[in-house]
Parts: sequence; structure tokens; C-alpha cells
Amino acid sequence: MISSLHGTVLHVEADSVIVEVGGVGFSVAVTPQVSRSAPVGERVLLHTSLIVREDAMSLFGFTTREELAVFSVLLGVTGVGPKSALGVLATLTVPQIADAVAADDDAPFRRVSGIGPKTAKLIVVQLAGKLAPARPAGAAAAAVPAPDLSSQVVQALVGLGWSERTAAEAVTAVSETATDADRSSVGALLRRTLAELGPARESLRG
Repeated sequence: MISSLHGTVLHVEADSVIVEVGGVGFSVAVTPQVSRSAPVGERVLLHTSLIVREDAMSLFGFTTREELAVFSVLLGVTGVGPKSALGVLATLTVPQIADAVAADDDAPFRRVSGIGPKTAKLIVVQLAGKLAPARPAGAAAAAVPAPDLSSQVVQALVGLGWSERTAAEAVTAVSETATDADRSSVGALLRRTLAELGPARESLRG
């Protein structure tokens, strides 16, 4: 797992940058805000998420761990893939996302390219309780995502070959009947979900 990159920017585009680390150039998908703040020749630190699929491995990078955490949480929402999750963070800040979820307001998410009304509503519903609302103006800290084990299990299943939709639905179903101990451990929840998916592996993949 590549969790961060610290190196020199070799090339910049509107939605990606190439960062050289130890003589190797890594192509990283980023928001326009990140690409504008990463001039060629400068050193940059990106917190990254590696998305592994059958036909590709893609890196998504963020300047803060809060953005990376929200990205991971968004991937756990049914119908939201990496590009859509990145689009949300390109349109809204972490505090704006947290406040919209806390207010049960899906309008900000409908403004994101590629996010329809149904998916916008799902974001609000499925992220409820997973993000701490932003503090009042003047407070020192902004919104910080609550730990989200489900999104980590979903990404582990995606890495094993299941589709994001199948993985998310399976994790949600298992979580509803799992014990508190299972829901508090990535390993335990992953094992429970794999046991649920196992008998119907071929029909649920894809």
C-alpha cells in the first residue's frame, strides 16, 4: 500500500501530477486545487490512496490526511467511485462536506459533476455519523472524519476482486448483524464479510 509520496513534481495537469520519488515517477490523480499548488520542480508531500482493479492501479493524492480520510469514507457510499469521490473534494471542502451531511442537505453534492440526485442523497444518508461537523467560526480545528472501518473493508474487498458496489452492499449487510466486537475491527469485519460473500463469489463479483 502506498500511503504517501514525498518527492519532486515533474509534470502537472489539471487533474494529475507526476511526482518523482527515488528516481521513479508516480502519476497521481488530484483535485485542481492540488495541481495549482504543486509547481514543477518543487517538492510536495501527498497523502495517497492506491486503488487496485483488475485492469489498473491508480493513485489518488491529497495535501491533508483529513481529505484522504473523507475520500476513503466516500468510497464506501454505494455508487461512488474514486473519480466521483475526488470530484466531491474538488468541489467542496472537508468542513463543507461535514456540515452538509450533518444538516441532511444533499444540495451541495448535486453540484458535483457526475453525482446525480439519488447518489447525492445516498452520500448524506450513508455518511451520517461518520463525519464530525465543522466547529463554529473561530474554532481552532476543522471537521475530522470519525474512524470508518467499513470503507477500509470495502477497499480490501475491491483489492481482492469484488466490485465496489458488491463490496459496499455486503459490508453494510454484515454490519447490521455483526457483534460490536466485529464492527470495531477491520480484520474481524473483513472475515465476516468474506464468509458471507464466499458461497456466492462468482455471482457477486463484477
